[in-house]
Order: sequence, then C-alpha cells, then structure tokens
Amino acid sequence: MKRVGFVSTRVAGTDGVSLETYKWYQVLERNGHQCFFFAGELDTPEDRSFLEPKAHFDEPEILKIHNKCFGTTTREQSISERIHKLKDYLKSRLYQFCRNFDIDIIIPENALAIPMNIPLGMAITELVAETGMPAIAHHHDFSWERKRFLINSVQDYLQYAFPPIIGSLRHVVINSEASRQLSYRRGISNTIIHNVFDFRNHIKVSRNSNLLRNELGFEKDDLFVLQPTRIVPRKWIERAVELVSLLDPKKPRLVVSHESGDEGDFYAERVFEYAQRLSVELIYIGDKIGSSRCFQVPFDKKYTIDDAYRSSDLVTYPSGYEGFGNAFVEAVYFKRPIVVNRYSIYIEDIEPCGFEVIPFDGFITKRVVDRIKQFLPPENVRSTVEKNYELGKRYFSYEVLEHNLLPIIESFQ
Repeated sequence: MKRVGFVSTRVAGTDGVSLETYKWYQVLERNGHQCFFFAGELDTPEDRSFLEPKAHFDEPEILKIHNKCFGTTTREQSISERIHKLKDYLKSRLYQFCRNFDIDIIIPENALAIPMNIPLGMAITELVAETGMPAIAHHHDFSWERKRFLINSVQDYLQYAFPPIIGSLRHVVINSEASRQLSYRRGISNTIIHNVFDFRNHIKVSRNSNLLRNELGFEKDDLFVLQPTRIVPRKWIERAVELVSLLDPKKPRLVVSHESGDEGDFYAERVFEYAQRLSVELIYIGDKIGSSRCFQVPFDKKYTIDDAYRSSDLVTYPSGYEGFGNAFVEAVYFKRPIVVNRYSIYIEDIEPCGFEVIPFDGFITKRVVDRIKQFLPPENVRSTVEKNYELGKRYFSYEVLEHNLLPIIESFQ
C-alpha cells in the first residue's frame, strides 16, 4: 500500500483535470492505496485534504504574476523576485503536506504541464529534486498547445519546471500527439494513459432526467441537443448552433451544460448572439448542473451532468481541439448518439477504435444533417449505442487504467 499525494491548482468542480483526478483516486483506492490532496481549491474529504490558497491559479497574486509574464518577452526584476519567494513558500507547504500525511508518492495533476501557476510548478520540481520522492506527473495539456502561452517572458521557468527532467519523476500524457511532442521537444520518455470511465458499473436512470426536460420546457417529442462542455473558443460551439438551425423538425434546442470557466465570458456572449441570428434557442444550464463523479461533498446543485446526458436525444462534440475527449467518452457511456468534429486527437486515438458516430470535418453540411435524421429513430440508435458502449469498455475503462497505471506505481521500489 502506498500513500499517494495528488497536487494541483484545484481539485474541485467539473473541469477535466479534476474529473480525471477523481478517476485515478477511485482506481488507486480500490487497489489498496490511500490518497491525499494538496491544492488551492478542494472538494476532497476534509481529513485527506491540505488546502493552500496560493496554489490556485485564480489567487490574486498568482494571477498578477501570470498576467505580467505572458504576452510579453521581458519581465520586471520584481516579478522574478516574487516568483521565487512564492516558490519557496509553496515548497515549504508541500513539505508540510508530505509530512502531515506521510506521503510515499506524489502525483502532480497538470501542475507541471500548463503554467497557470508558475511558482507551484517550480516548488513541485524542487521538492522532487531535493527528496528524490517518487512522482508521476499527469500531463493534460502543455504550454505549447495554447496560443496564449506562446509569447512569454518565462522561457527559463518553462524549461525548468513545465515539465522538469528528474530521475524519480515519471511522465504520463493523455494522447499520442502529446507523447510525441514531449519526446521531441524535451527528450522525455513517457506513458500514454487515455481518459477513462467506469464502464463496468452502469448508473441507473434517475427520475431527475425527466424533471430536467420538463423544467427546460421540452415536450415529449422535442429534440434535446446537448453540448456537454465548457463555453470556450476551442469547443467550436457555433458548429452546434448551425447544426440545430438545420434540424427543423421536432423543435430542436441546444442545451450547454457547463459555464465559461477560466477564459472569460466574451465567447459565451458571441455564441448567444450567433444563436439569435440563426433563430436557435440556446439554453445555458451550468448553474443547475454538478458532477456526480466527484468527491463526497455537500451537493448544492439540483441536477448532475448524468441527468443532462440522460435527458438528451443527441450529443454534439464539435471541438476544434481537445486534449483527449472526456465528453465523447461520457456520451458513449450514457449511450447517446454523437455528432463529432474529427479533431486531430480524435482521428489518431479514438476513431481507430471503431465507434459509430456522425462525423464531420470542420463545418456542417446538409449531408451531416441528413445522416442525423436517419440516425435518430430508436430502432437505428439502439444497436449503435450498445456497440459503442462495448468499445468504450474495451478501450477506455477503469480496468484499462489499472493495467497502465499500477505497473508505474509498482516500479517505485
């Protein structure tokens, strides 16, 4: 048995990193390990948690440093000094976390990949370097994958800690392209572990599914089209709006399950205005929806993301870029037909598995709409979603995660 410490900027809410952290936690716990958590925001069990506000990317001082370091190629001396002071403070807190819970292995969750909190990444790097503690860096997205990080004044820190090269540190990525780029750019060997879902345990239907439809004003034959993502530009939600505008029968409406997140509200306003121009009824329900696959904390939302999936007739996934495809795997789990843009990671890591979906390449055509209309009758949907579920169980289940993750844990002897 190992005592495992997850370290991140936050482990809370429905963002992809938090959800995958929860899945790793479930798999480790059911295999006899104990898990503990360090972050700036936590939904985790109180007796397993170490809350440090300075670890959050939205903490005012951390946010100020972030804004001063990106979009420019030079930084003030005072910023360098402040980064190092915060790094030393966070490192001392990490040492305390490890002592308090007698940690054997730490798992930084994206904190050594994307530089949302530079002092935290540097603190983790120095902790591992100074102690030789076994560590598994779980990388979800890197700085070179995001335009907003390309112009910066912290290349020295990015090379130092995002990610670092340390003997006791193993690296895990979530897709094949990230694996190649990490090897090419940094010379770092790594393991690919895709995002997963607990396909062996299928959740029973909740009565809230019908309640949600009724609350949103859907009649029995109305088409509930679900966009199960945050409202950020790379999700290409305009394509889902265009799709719904062409699905004229059955009074279709587009329901977006998440809020804007950490990238502002401008894109949400743009999508709403675009929907108005195309006469599409767009419904945001992020304020009503919580995650049912998170830690046991007081639940303050009326519905879960599960209710949204079960209420839906069709799931849209038009993203231009994804690190992997959490929402795709979720739609497979909830046995819903899926319209998906063939983004690069999908083409390489998901499409070869043989899922039956309604694909498109960058833009919506009448042919795509015609395929949806042929796809939606229950007699056509049933066999397809059952086949997809079995494929999900084969390629993206907790058992697959166990097969790939546990040998890494066991390699630290």
